Amino acid sequence: MMGTLDFIIALIRAAVFNGTPLMYGTSGEILTEKSGNLNLGVEGLMFMGGAFGLLGAFTYGNAMGDNASGVVAVIIALVCAFAAGCFGSLIFSFLTITLRANQNVTGLALTILGTGVGQFVGEMMRLKVGGNVAISNALKLAFANSPFPQTLQNIPVVGPLIFGYNIFVYLGIIMIIVMHHFLAKTRKGLYLRSVGESPSTADSAGINVTRYRYIATVIGGGISAIGGMVYTMTISGTVWNHTGLSGEGWVAVALVIFCLWKPINSLWGSVLFGALLILYIRLPLPFIPTQIYKVVPYIVTALVLIMVSIRQRREDQPPAALGTAYFREDR
Repeated sequence: MMGTLDFIIALIRAAVFNGTPLMYGTSGEILTEKSGNLNLGVEGLMFMGGAFGLLGAFTYGNAMGDNASGVVAVIIALVCAFAAGCFGSLIFSFLTITLRANQNVTGLALTILGTGVGQFVGEMMRLKVGGNVAISNALKLAFANSPFPQTLQNIPVVGPLIFGYNIFVYLGIIMIIVMHHFLAKTRKGLYLRSVGESPSTADSAGINVTRYRYIATVIGGGISAIGGMVYTMTISGTVWNHTGLSGEGWVAVALVIFCLWKPINSLWGSVLFGALLILYIRLPLPFIPTQIYKVVPYIVTALVLIMVSIRQRREDQPPAALGTAYFREDR
């Protein structure tokens, strides 16, 4: 019995661990899409966030040596990843909002650009140190360890399931709750949703469509990039791996659809997808190829999309103006 319980606890913990980067990538893209912008460049943004987050922590660790603080390293990694994502999303926003370029094409271009920039930064660091890029063991613990005392973590069953995760899990939960409250309960959140549903109506009501789309897209891109940093600094063990992040951004985009464009759903949706991503390791079946396991998240997303289309509930549909450039002259 204990063997089964231990397996379930380990599976849940691994699902949360692997789902945390998706939580950031998905919630950031949900915020972007709520404004009517469809940014398919999440993959590139996560690569940039992973590379620049590691660069920030790596540079700080080298500069401070034994005096480096784990808390400061975490903050620097967060700021660097967020700034990189904001910069990439600002380019996307300028092209799609100001110049009214096609959002699908621009998003794919951002994926290529962001992946290339991330690979360049990672390779530059690797060449500088002459090998694998990693931070000190002392700083690694700040990214990997739980912020709660060991006494809480040692509580049977509850301890590891509630208090045994790294700081990014709890920050992500707080961020999603704040985002949900902002979109559902505040006036500015209502304005943002109206921009995504009917920008012409919002404009007629005096809402600055351009400003809201810029802010939501840039901040959303910054949040998505943090997901890449979390992957690099936790799952990859603070070591740069140029193939490690491949596919994470696309899973996050699929998860947006699965969560029905509701940030609160990404709390459990990211854990579910995190479990699906590691199922081939934790519960391998000899008659099922690994490749089949890896496409399960996309199959589940497709099934949800079909169900949503059949039910035709408005609250489960994407923003009406999603992916459409706003021309004020057409109002």
